[in-house]
Amino acid sequence: MNFTIRYETTDKHNKTVTISDLGPATYSGSSCGDDQNGPKIAVQFGSGFSWIVNFTEEKSFYSIDSISFSYNMNDNTTFPDAKEKGVFTVSDHVAFRVPLNDIFRCNSLLTLGKNDVVQHYWDVHVQAFVQNGTVSTKEFLCDKDKTLTTVLPIVPTTVPSPTTTPSPKEKPEVGSYSVVNSNGTCLLATMGLQLNITHDKVASVININPNTTNFTGSCHPQTALLRLSSSSIKYLDFVFAVKNENRFYLKEVNVSMYLVNGSVFSIANNNLSYWDAPLGSSYMCNKEQTVSVSGAFQINTFDLRVQPFNVMEGKYSTAQECSLDDDTILIPIIVGAGLSGLIIVIVIAYLIGRRKSYAGYQTL
Repeated sequence: MNFTIRYETTDKHNKTVTISDLGPATYSGSSCGDDQNGPKIAVQFGSGFSWIVNFTEEKSFYSIDSISFSYNMNDNTTFPDAKEKGVFTVSDHVAFRVPLNDIFRCNSLLTLGKNDVVQHYWDVHVQAFVQNGTVSTKEFLCDKDKTLTTVLPIVPTTVPSPTTTPSPKEKPEVGSYSVVNSNGTCLLATMGLQLNITHDKVASVININPNTTNFTGSCHPQTALLRLSSSSIKYLDFVFAVKNENRFYLKEVNVSMYLVNGSVFSIANNNLSYWDAPLGSSYMCNKEQTVSVSGAFQINTFDLRVQPFNVMEGKYSTAQECSLDDDTILIPIIVGAGLSGLIIVIVIAYLIGRRKSYAGYQTL
Protein backbone atom coordinates (compact mmCIF):
# COMPACT_ATOMS: atom_id res chain seq x y z
CA MET A 1 0.00 0.00 0.00
CA ASN A 2 0.96 3.65 -0.31
CA PHE A 3 -0.60 6.99 0.54
CA THR A 4 -0.59 10.27 -1.42
CA ILE A 5 -1.27 13.43 0.60
CA ARG A 6 -1.86 16.89 -0.77
CA TYR A 7 -1.24 19.87 1.54
CA GLU A 8 -0.91 23.65 1.44
CA THR A 9 2.44 25.33 2.13
CA THR A 10 3.09 28.55 4.02
CA ASP A 11 3.47 30.42 0.72
CA LYS A 12 -0.02 29.24 -0.35
CA HIS A 13 1.14 26.64 -2.87
CA ASN A 14 -0.04 23.03 -2.99
CA LYS A 15 2.43 20.20 -2.55
CA THR A 16 1.95 16.47 -2.88
CA VAL A 17 3.88 13.82 -0.96
CA THR A 18 3.55 10.06 -1.34
CA ILE A 19 4.30 7.71 1.56
CA SER A 20 5.46 4.41 0.10
CA ASP A 21 8.51 3.52 2.20
CA LEU A 22 6.67 2.37 5.32
CA GLY A 23 9.91 1.28 7.01
CA PRO A 24 9.77 -0.67 10.28
CA ALA A 25 6.15 -1.08 11.42
CA THR A 26 4.52 -1.91 14.73
CA TYR A 27 1.08 -3.45 15.23
CA SER A 28 0.01 -2.14 18.62
CA GLY A 29 -3.77 -2.36 19.03
CA SER A 30 -4.32 -5.18 16.54
CA SER A 31 -6.63 -7.87 17.88
CA CYS A 32 -8.81 -10.81 16.89
CA GLY A 33 -11.76 -9.20 18.64
CA ASP A 34 -14.09 -10.42 21.38
CA ASP A 35 -17.82 -10.61 22.14
CA GLN A 36 -18.15 -6.83 22.02
CA ASN A 37 -15.56 -5.73 19.48
CA GLY A 38 -14.68 -7.12 16.06
CA PRO A 39 -11.17 -7.86 14.76
CA LYS A 40 -8.90 -4.94 14.01
CA ILE A 41 -5.61 -4.44 12.18
CA ALA A 42 -3.65 -1.46 13.53
CA VAL A 43 -0.32 -0.51 11.96
CA GLN A 44 2.05 2.29 13.04
CA PHE A 45 4.99 3.39 10.89
CA GLY A 46 7.24 6.32 10.09
CA SER A 47 6.94 9.54 12.04
CA GLY A 48 3.38 9.49 13.34
CA PHE A 49 1.57 7.53 10.63
CA SER A 50 -1.08 4.98 11.55
CA TRP A 51 -3.49 2.81 9.57
CA ILE A 52 -6.46 0.94 11.06
CA VAL A 53 -8.93 -1.52 9.51
CA ASN A 54 -12.01 -2.70 11.41
CA PHE A 55 -14.00 -5.85 10.61
CA THR A 56 -17.56 -6.81 11.56
CA GLU A 57 -19.55 -10.05 11.32
CA GLU A 58 -23.13 -10.49 10.15
CA LYS A 59 -24.69 -13.93 9.73
CA SER A 60 -22.81 -15.73 6.93
CA PHE A 61 -20.60 -12.76 5.98
CA TYR A 62 -17.88 -10.62 7.45
CA SER A 63 -17.28 -7.03 6.37
CA ILE A 64 -14.21 -4.91 5.85
CA ASP A 65 -16.08 -2.22 7.69
CA SER A 66 -13.89 0.89 7.83
CA ILE A 67 -10.36 2.05 7.04
CA SER A 68 -8.75 5.04 8.70
CA PHE A 69 -5.38 6.69 8.06
CA SER A 70 -3.67 9.25 10.29
CA TYR A 71 -0.69 11.43 9.40
CA ASN A 72 1.40 13.91 11.35
CA MET A 73 1.80 17.31 9.68
CA ASN A 74 4.23 18.32 12.43
CA ASP A 75 6.85 16.23 10.63
CA ASN A 76 8.80 18.90 8.72
CA THR A 77 10.86 16.28 6.86
CA THR A 78 7.81 14.67 5.25
CA PHE A 79 5.73 17.85 5.02
CA PRO A 80 8.17 20.74 4.50
CA ASP A 81 6.66 24.24 4.83
CA ALA A 82 3.24 22.86 5.78
CA LYS A 83 0.81 25.63 6.66
CA GLU A 84 -1.32 23.52 9.01
CA LYS A 85 0.18 21.52 11.85
CA GLY A 86 -1.13 18.60 13.85
CA VAL A 87 -2.33 15.04 13.38
CA PHE A 88 -5.06 14.55 10.77
CA THR A 89 -7.23 11.48 10.20
CA VAL A 90 -9.33 10.39 7.23
CA SER A 91 -11.82 7.56 7.58
CA ASP A 92 -13.61 5.61 4.86
CA HIS A 93 -16.66 3.46 5.53
CA VAL A 94 -15.97 0.59 3.12
CA ALA A 95 -18.58 -2.00 4.15
CA PHE A 96 -17.22 -4.60 1.72
CA ARG A 97 -18.80 -8.00 2.43
CA VAL A 98 -16.96 -11.33 2.16
CA PRO A 99 -18.43 -14.80 2.84
CA LEU A 100 -17.35 -16.27 6.18
CA ASN A 101 -14.47 -18.74 5.91
CA ASP A 102 -13.32 -17.15 2.62
CA ILE A 103 -10.07 -15.26 2.19
CA PHE A 104 -10.45 -11.96 0.35
CA ARG A 105 -7.98 -11.52 -2.52
CA CYS A 106 -7.35 -8.52 -4.74
CA ASN A 107 -4.12 -8.40 -6.70
CA SER A 108 -5.40 -5.47 -8.78
CA LEU A 109 -4.92 -1.86 -7.73
CA LEU A 110 -7.59 -0.55 -5.35
CA THR A 111 -7.96 3.17 -4.68
CA LEU A 112 -9.65 5.05 -1.85
CA GLY A 113 -9.80 8.82 -2.05
CA LYS A 114 -11.13 11.27 0.51
CA ASN A 115 -10.34 14.92 1.16
CA ASP A 116 -6.64 15.40 0.37
CA VAL A 117 -5.59 11.74 0.79
CA VAL A 118 -5.53 8.96 -1.81
CA GLN A 119 -4.84 5.41 -0.59
CA HIS A 120 -3.63 2.66 -2.94
CA TYR A 121 -3.67 -1.08 -2.21
CA TRP A 122 -2.63 -4.09 -4.27
CA ASP A 123 -1.82 -7.78 -3.73
CA VAL A 124 -4.31 -7.82 -0.84
CA HIS A 125 -4.97 -11.12 0.98
CA VAL A 126 -6.99 -10.93 4.21
CA GLN A 127 -9.34 -13.11 6.23
CA ALA A 128 -11.12 -12.08 9.39
CA PHE A 129 -12.90 -14.45 11.79
CA VAL A 130 -10.56 -17.35 11.00
CA GLN A 131 -12.07 -20.64 12.15
CA ASN A 132 -9.98 -23.06 14.26
CA GLY A 133 -6.80 -21.13 13.45
CA THR A 134 -6.77 -22.38 9.84
CA VAL A 135 -6.68 -19.87 6.98
CA SER A 136 -9.15 -20.74 4.22
CA THR A 137 -8.05 -21.97 0.80
CA LYS A 138 -11.27 -20.65 -0.78
CA GLU A 139 -10.80 -17.19 -2.25
CA PHE A 140 -13.32 -14.40 -2.70
CA LEU A 141 -12.07 -12.13 -5.49
CA CYS A 142 -12.56 -8.41 -5.92
CA ASP A 143 -14.35 -7.33 -9.08
CA LYS A 144 -11.13 -6.26 -10.83
CA ASP A 145 -9.56 -9.68 -10.30
CA LYS A 146 -12.72 -11.38 -11.57
CA THR A 147 -12.39 -9.38 -14.78
CA LEU A 148 -8.79 -10.51 -15.16
CA THR A 149 -9.36 -14.20 -14.41
CA THR A 150 -12.82 -14.86 -15.90
CA VAL A 151 -12.95 -14.02 -19.60
CA LEU A 152 -16.01 -15.32 -21.44
CA PRO A 153 -15.86 -15.70 -25.23
CA ILE A 154 -17.90 -13.01 -26.98
CA VAL A 155 -19.03 -13.23 -30.58
CA PRO A 156 -19.45 -9.65 -31.82
CA THR A 157 -22.53 -8.94 -33.89
CA THR A 158 -21.18 -5.59 -35.03
CA VAL A 159 -17.74 -4.31 -35.86
CA PRO A 160 -16.15 -3.08 -32.60
CA SER A 161 -15.04 0.52 -32.44
CA PRO A 162 -11.28 0.76 -32.93
CA THR A 163 -8.91 2.26 -30.41
CA THR A 164 -8.28 5.90 -31.19
CA THR A 165 -4.69 6.31 -32.38
CA PRO A 166 -2.92 9.38 -30.98
CA SER A 167 -1.17 11.79 -33.31
CA PRO A 168 2.63 11.52 -33.31
CA LYS A 169 4.24 13.53 -30.52
CA GLU A 170 7.55 15.36 -30.70
CA LYS A 171 10.52 14.10 -28.74
CA PRO A 172 10.24 15.01 -25.03
CA GLU A 173 12.67 17.35 -23.28
CA VAL A 174 15.41 15.60 -21.30
CA GLY A 175 15.35 16.17 -17.54
CA SER A 176 17.89 15.54 -14.80
CA TYR A 177 16.70 14.02 -11.52
CA SER A 178 18.47 13.01 -8.32
CA VAL A 179 17.84 11.67 -4.83
CA VAL A 180 19.84 12.85 -1.83
CA ASN A 181 20.16 11.20 1.58
CA SER A 182 22.36 11.83 4.62
CA ASN A 183 25.42 10.55 2.71
CA GLY A 184 24.90 12.84 -0.28
CA THR A 185 23.55 12.07 -3.74
CA CYS A 186 22.53 8.41 -3.88
CA LEU A 187 20.59 8.23 -7.18
CA LEU A 188 21.05 9.95 -10.53
CA ALA A 189 18.76 9.87 -13.56
CA THR A 190 18.76 11.77 -16.84
CA MET A 191 16.05 11.03 -19.39
CA GLY A 192 13.28 12.28 -21.62
CA LEU A 193 9.97 10.60 -20.78
CA GLN A 194 6.95 10.01 -22.98
CA LEU A 195 3.86 8.28 -21.54
CA ASN A 196 1.60 6.15 -23.75
CA ILE A 197 -1.80 5.61 -22.15
CA THR A 198 -4.85 3.69 -23.38
CA HIS A 199 -8.02 4.34 -21.39
CA ASP A 200 -11.56 3.46 -22.50
CA LYS A 201 -10.26 2.72 -26.03
CA VAL A 202 -8.73 6.19 -26.28
CA ALA A 203 -4.96 6.34 -26.68
CA SER A 204 -2.98 9.41 -25.66
CA VAL A 205 0.67 10.41 -25.65
CA ILE A 206 2.00 12.71 -22.92
CA ASN A 207 5.47 14.22 -22.79
CA ILE A 208 6.77 14.92 -19.30
CA ASN A 209 8.05 18.47 -18.90
CA PRO A 210 11.01 18.34 -16.50
CA ASN A 211 10.67 22.06 -15.77
CA THR A 212 7.30 21.53 -14.08
CA THR A 213 8.04 18.12 -12.55
CA ASN A 214 8.95 17.57 -8.90
CA PHE A 215 11.17 14.68 -7.88
CA THR A 216 12.01 12.90 -4.68
CA GLY A 217 12.85 9.35 -3.58
CA SER A 218 14.78 7.14 -1.21
CA CYS A 219 17.85 4.91 -1.21
CA HIS A 220 18.38 1.63 0.62
CA PRO A 221 21.02 -1.12 0.32
CA GLN A 222 18.79 -3.37 -1.83
CA THR A 223 16.25 -0.95 -3.32
CA ALA A 224 16.06 2.64 -4.54
CA LEU A 225 13.09 4.81 -5.49
CA LEU A 226 12.76 7.76 -7.84
CA ARG A 227 9.37 9.47 -7.65
CA LEU A 228 8.17 12.11 -10.11
CA SER A 229 5.06 14.25 -9.61
CA SER A 230 3.38 17.28 -11.15
CA SER A 231 0.01 19.02 -11.29
CA SER A 232 -1.42 16.15 -13.37
CA ILE A 233 0.75 13.26 -12.12
CA LYS A 234 0.09 12.19 -8.54
CA TYR A 235 3.16 9.99 -8.70
CA LEU A 236 5.28 8.13 -11.21
CA ASP A 237 7.54 5.71 -9.35
CA PHE A 238 10.65 3.99 -10.67
CA VAL A 239 11.77 1.31 -8.20
CA PHE A 240 15.21 -0.27 -8.65
CA ALA A 241 16.50 -3.44 -7.00
CA VAL A 242 19.75 -5.37 -6.61
CA LYS A 243 19.95 -8.90 -7.98
CA ASN A 244 22.65 -11.53 -7.44
CA GLU A 245 24.47 -8.98 -5.25
CA ASN A 246 26.30 -7.56 -8.27
CA ARG A 247 23.73 -6.04 -10.65
CA PHE A 248 20.81 -3.63 -10.53
CA TYR A 249 17.66 -3.35 -12.65
CA LEU A 250 14.33 -1.53 -12.89
CA LYS A 251 11.96 -3.80 -10.97
CA GLU A 252 8.80 -1.78 -10.53
CA VAL A 253 6.84 1.12 -12.00
CA ASN A 254 3.77 2.64 -10.33
CA VAL A 255 1.74 5.51 -11.72
CA SER A 256 -1.36 7.44 -10.72
CA MET A 257 -2.37 10.51 -12.70
CA TYR A 258 -5.30 12.65 -13.80
CA LEU A 259 -6.44 12.32 -17.40
CA VAL A 260 -7.88 15.12 -19.49
CA ASN A 261 -11.45 13.99 -18.76
CA GLY A 262 -10.80 14.24 -15.01
CA SER A 263 -10.65 10.50 -14.32
CA VAL A 264 -7.75 8.92 -12.42
CA PHE A 265 -5.51 6.47 -14.26
CA SER A 266 -3.54 4.10 -12.00
CA ILE A 267 -1.27 1.17 -12.87
CA ALA A 268 1.28 -0.80 -10.81
CA ASN A 269 3.70 -3.51 -11.93
CA ASN A 270 6.36 -4.87 -9.57
CA ASN A 271 7.59 -7.65 -11.85
CA LEU A 272 9.63 -5.78 -14.47
CA SER A 273 13.17 -6.38 -15.69
CA TYR A 274 14.64 -3.37 -17.52
CA TRP A 275 17.81 -1.26 -17.41
CA ASP A 276 20.09 -4.06 -16.19
CA ALA A 277 23.70 -3.11 -15.39
CA PRO A 278 26.52 -4.02 -12.95
CA LEU A 279 26.58 -2.37 -9.53
CA GLY A 280 29.03 0.50 -9.46
CA SER A 281 28.20 1.50 -13.04
CA SER A 282 25.40 3.43 -14.73
CA TYR A 283 22.98 2.29 -17.42
CA MET A 284 22.76 4.33 -20.62
CA CYS A 285 20.53 4.18 -23.70
CA ASN A 286 20.51 7.21 -25.98
CA LYS A 287 18.11 5.75 -28.51
CA GLU A 288 14.38 5.48 -27.89
CA GLN A 289 13.52 2.58 -25.60
CA THR A 290 10.12 1.35 -24.39
CA VAL A 291 9.28 0.15 -20.87
CA SER A 292 6.06 -1.85 -21.12
CA VAL A 293 4.35 -1.57 -17.75
CA SER A 294 1.02 -3.02 -18.92
CA GLY A 295 -1.08 -3.30 -22.04
CA ALA A 296 -2.56 0.10 -21.25
CA PHE A 297 0.61 1.91 -20.17
CA GLN A 298 4.08 2.17 -21.73
CA ILE A 299 6.93 4.61 -21.17
CA ASN A 300 9.23 5.69 -24.00
CA THR A 301 12.62 6.91 -22.80
CA PHE A 302 15.08 9.10 -24.71
CA ASP A 303 18.74 9.86 -23.92
CA LEU A 304 18.46 7.73 -20.80
CA ARG A 305 21.16 7.43 -18.18
CA VAL A 306 20.51 6.16 -14.66
CA GLN A 307 22.51 5.06 -11.62
CA PRO A 308 20.45 4.11 -8.56
CA PHE A 309 23.28 2.70 -6.43
CA ASN A 310 26.90 3.48 -5.49
CA VAL A 311 26.95 7.07 -6.74
CA MET A 312 30.34 8.62 -5.99
CA GLU A 313 30.78 12.38 -5.53
CA GLY A 314 27.45 13.07 -7.21
CA LYS A 315 28.69 11.87 -10.61
CA TYR A 316 27.82 9.02 -12.95
CA SER A 317 30.15 6.02 -13.07
CA THR A 318 31.19 4.29 -16.28
CA ALA A 319 28.12 3.45 -18.32
CA GLN A 320 26.96 0.13 -19.68
CA GLU A 321 25.25 0.90 -22.97
CA CYS A 322 22.06 -0.75 -24.16
CA SER A 323 22.12 -3.00 -27.22
CA LEU A 324 20.32 -0.30 -29.24
CA ASP A 325 23.33 2.00 -28.80
CA ASP A 326 25.90 -0.68 -29.65
CA ASP A 327 27.28 0.34 -33.03
CA THR A 328 30.21 -2.09 -33.05
CA ILE A 329 28.27 -4.50 -35.26
CA LEU A 330 28.10 -1.80 -37.95
CA ILE A 331 31.88 -1.87 -38.49
CA PRO A 332 32.07 -5.35 -40.09
CA ILE A 333 28.89 -4.57 -42.06
CA ILE A 334 30.44 -1.37 -43.48
CA VAL A 335 33.75 -3.09 -44.27
CA GLY A 336 31.96 -6.02 -45.91
CA ALA A 337 29.78 -3.70 -47.97
CA GLY A 338 32.86 -1.74 -49.08
CA LEU A 339 34.72 -4.88 -50.13
CA SER A 340 31.66 -6.17 -51.99
CA GLY A 341 31.37 -2.90 -53.87
CA LEU A 342 35.07 -2.98 -54.78
CA ILE A 343 34.77 -6.56 -56.09
CA ILE A 344 31.76 -5.58 -58.23
CA VAL A 345 33.69 -2.64 -59.72
CA ILE A 346 36.68 -4.87 -60.55
CA VAL A 347 34.45 -7.51 -62.18
CA ILE A 348 32.66 -4.89 -64.32
CA ALA A 349 35.97 -3.34 -65.40
CA TYR A 350 37.33 -6.79 -66.33
CA LEU A 351 34.26 -7.63 -68.44
CA ILE A 352 34.45 -4.28 -70.26
CA GLY A 353 38.16 -4.87 -70.96
CA ARG A 354 37.53 -8.35 -72.39
CA ARG A 355 34.75 -7.03 -74.65
CA LYS A 356 37.03 -4.42 -76.17
CA SER A 357 39.85 -6.92 -76.82
CA TYR A 358 37.48 -9.16 -78.90
CA ALA A 359 35.97 -6.34 -80.97
CA GLY A 360 37.77 -7.67 -84.24
CA TYR A 361 39.86 -5.95 -86.89
CA GLN A 362 38.97 -2.44 -87.98
CA THR A 363 38.52 -1.63 -91.76
CA LEU A 364 41.51 0.14 -93.39
